[in-house]
Amino acid sequence: MSDLLDIRRIYAEPAAVALPRGREILARWPDATIVEIERHDRIPEVYGDETNVRRWVRIKQEALVLGVKKSLTARPNGRSADFIAPSTANGCAMACAYCYVPRRKGYSNPITVFANIDKITGYVRRHAARQGVKPAPNECDPVDWVYDIGENSDCSLDARVSDNVRDLVETFRYLPNAKASFATKHVNRDLLSWDPGGRTRIRFSLMPQRDAKLLDIRTSPIAERIAAIDDFVAAGYEVHVNFSPVVVRDGWLEDWAALLAQLDDGIGPEAKKQLAAEIIFLTHNRDLHQVNLGWHPKAEDVLWRPDLQQGKRSENGAWNVRYRTGEKGRYVAALTEQIERLTPYLRIRYAF
Repeated sequence: MSDLLDIRRIYAEPAAVALPRGREILARWPDATIVEIERHDRIPEVYGDETNVRRWVRIKQEALVLGVKKSLTARPNGRSADFIAPSTANGCAMACAYCYVPRRKGYSNPITVFANIDKITGYVRRHAARQGVKPAPNECDPVDWVYDIGENSDCSLDARVSDNVRDLVETFRYLPNAKASFATKHVNRDLLSWDPGGRTRIRFSLMPQRDAKLLDIRTSPIAERIAAIDDFVAAGYEVHVNFSPVVVRDGWLEDWAALLAQLDDGIGPEAKKQLAAEIIFLTHNRDLHQVNLGWHPKAEDVLWRPDLQQGKRSENGAWNVRYRTGEKGRYVAALTEQIERLTPYLRIRYAF
């Protein structure tokens, strides 16, 4: 893991250090310098300083933030999951060029871990109990309430930093009406020994290798993610795939056909029986475009395409771009038709 995590500085809230999980995390990196902070989301030398663009990857590799999650809420979602669970971490040591998290956190987004895991799991148990039995099937799940536990981080990688993710997986194992869900680009085979009891859904993010080589920086290779699917199904996880983001460029459909063939060849009948897909076409952001020009400009050749995209002001005031209305509908139809033809067992949960 030294290529992804070589923690040398831990920015820590005193309240987090006082908790058992906080002390466990500090013990994993005994040689790291501890920097006391007042708030995990207000660290000038880490967040919001545009000069950090040149050190984008190094900060992700060497810095860790330890805090306490103060606001515990489960936000309704309704597409990938019924609810977004309160996060046990945010940020990431990987560096995908299209990631939306840097738009919120400034010019670098190393992993922030929350030490008050007992309060978070307790909140999730109470929230799920209040929901009762799910009244009707929906696109999230036919039976269970689904909670996304990794909206702003990658849980497979978070599990290398602390036991927070394992605690959540074990929490959901005993919830009769709810299951956990998270998307990942990192294969962590330690999770195979956790006994999720069918109550955690892992969504392996996939894209053509040509895109992944350019955009999925510091992630597990696509072939390794596909090769892990059967093993995770056998270990008791529900496994889906997340085709995200779909990037339109010359030859994109041909490369997606090759990826679908690779997926079909790489998994067995048990995985195919339960497999489903989410399809999300690229949304990019003007501020992130400027950041990427400072550290990975080649990515912007395919991410920033004014000839194909239209702008839209988001709810938080940011300027986002997405594929043009009308044209995007044709792109979605072309990819979904290809999936239905080449991998007819692969149920499409949604595509947009």
